[in-house]
Amino acid sequence: MSIAAVAGLVLAAPWGIEGAMNYPKIGVKLVVLLVIGAILGIGSAKQKKSPLSPVLFWLVGILTLVNAGIAVLWR
Repeated sequence: MSIAAVAGLVLAAPWGIEGAMNYPKIGVKLVVLLVIGAILGIGSAKQKKSPLSPVLFWLVGILTLVNAGIAVLWR
């Protein structure tokens, strides 16, 4: 999770880019990443007591696809 956050921030850094940066897009993607991390943390804590809820599993998958969709579709 932390590797994904660091890699995303490094790739979003304005090194050698002449055009304007899309900071709202980067911010939204960072918020979605933090929500995914929070859900994974909650799921990890719950998994020690009982099996992982399918709702949490699917929610992480959907949010990951949403994050990828934001990267591709938001111009």
